[in-house]
Amino acid sequence: RLWPTVTPISAICFAAAAQAFFWKRFRLPIGATTVVLALLIGEWINRYDNFWGWTFFPINLVFPSALVPMGFWLDAVLLLSGSWLVTALIGGLGWGLLFYLSNWPALAQFHQVTELDGVLLTLAD
Repeated sequence: RLWPTVTPISAICFAAAAQAFFWKRFRLPIGATTVVLALLIGEWINRYDNFWGWTFFPINLVFPSALVPMGFWLDAVLLLSGSWLVTALIGGLGWGLLFYLSNWPALAQFHQVTELDGVLLTLAD
């Protein structure tokens, strides 16, 4: 129940730390995207080994790719503004708002209409 609030807050910590390192040392606004892609690879290895390899949980119900658009957003705000303050305010706000929107493509397959005992439901219900 807490995934819409806890996940973006905990995920932005890694992205912000890497973005600060890459921007301060190399002046490259790729820190958030790099960390998000590394986290994506690590999560896919974890999900495949633990969900599918261990318990045979359906792999289409597990999607860590929701963080990629948010990493692109954070790096784009830093690239365009060049300011830590603007990146923290606008980038952080966009990070939280994009979390909800980036889950829609992965969850769209479960919003199909089905009928169960005469009641019209979606597969997500």
